[in-house]
Amino acid sequence: MPVTVLPLSRHVTTDGSVTSGRKKFGFVTGKHAEAQANEFIISVVRFIDVCSVEQIRLVPDKFISVCKRLHEEVINLNAPRKIQASSEHLTPLHPDFLQVCLLAKCYKIGYGILEDDIYEVDQPRDFFLYCYYGGMVCIGHKRFAKALELFHNVVTAPMSTMNAIAVEAYKKYILVSLIHLRQFSASFPKYTSSVAQRNLKNFSQPYVELANSYNTGNISELKAFVQANREKFENGNNLGLVNQVVSSMYKRNIQRLTQTYLTLSLEDIANTAQIDTPKEAEMHVLQMIEDGEIYATINQKDGMVRFLEDPEQYNTCEMIKHIDSSIQRIMKMSKKLKTMDESMSCDPLYLSKVGRERQR
Repeated sequence: MPVTVLPLSRHVTTDGSVTSGRKKFGFVTGKHAEAQANEFIISVVRFIDVCSVEQIRLVPDKFISVCKRLHEEVINLNAPRKIQASSEHLTPLHPDFLQVCLLAKCYKIGYGILEDDIYEVDQPRDFFLYCYYGGMVCIGHKRFAKALELFHNVVTAPMSTMNAIAVEAYKKYILVSLIHLRQFSASFPKYTSSVAQRNLKNFSQPYVELANSYNTGNISELKAFVQANREKFENGNNLGLVNQVVSSMYKRNIQRLTQTYLTLSLEDIANTAQIDTPKEAEMHVLQMIEDGEIYATINQKDGMVRFLEDPEQYNTCEMIKHIDSSIQRIMKMSKKLKTMDESMSCDPLYLSKVGRERQR
């Protein structure tokens, strides 16, 4: 679809439409309405990217009208889905939409478009930004497993040169690994590009060292390291996640106790998990119970915690539906990968490259 960028001669009316002479752009009905609405969305997104802050501040009412109109069109069209060739296709609007959701803290709305598996990508930069912004939306929505998957996609994606998006994604990949998995491995998967393997750690040294400090299990050393590097984490806008990393170490220590003890006092938990007070230990235990990370009961009278087995029997309708959905997704993905593999094995460029490598 051809896209027209709005020239400076066009202006915004007070009702939020864009005009050029006598022709009004946007409020069109009939068979061309959707096409022009798509053009309007892309034009406004590009305008917002390049517009002058000083000029916008001179006409705030008109700019707000444009933004409101953009919001209306996005809702009406369910963009970016309407300009997708299929649900597997990544459009340039995907990262823009996620960025808006992130800035507006509408994490649930942003998370909604991350549920589709993406197989078709036109521009690598769109994919990097989609996964990076998507990962941050997932963090805001407390979906750390999905965030980890998206950051992993950025870190391991093919790249010929290092880029800032991959560096920032790697930093958050380390932090989310510690928060969600309570561990981090510095080794890269074999399919990671050589550029990423050579450079990512060098650009993320404080975060790699944070992971090393975390792995020692000493909470005092970890706190001291965070305090010493506080400014670096603040400058990277990651201090909030770093604080969650510190909190996750307490939870990791408590979780390990469930593997050894059936009953333990809050005072013993505080001492063993290196928590300052039994009251603080109780808060951590209650939060972990609420999040489903451990199964336990607390006797308020004597301050004893009793650790329990996982009550899930995996026989409810909801659980069966969840398992079936996961199986269907894996089968679909397997079929898609098989088709892509067959297509690649017949590609002349791929076969030519493989032939040259074998000759060498």
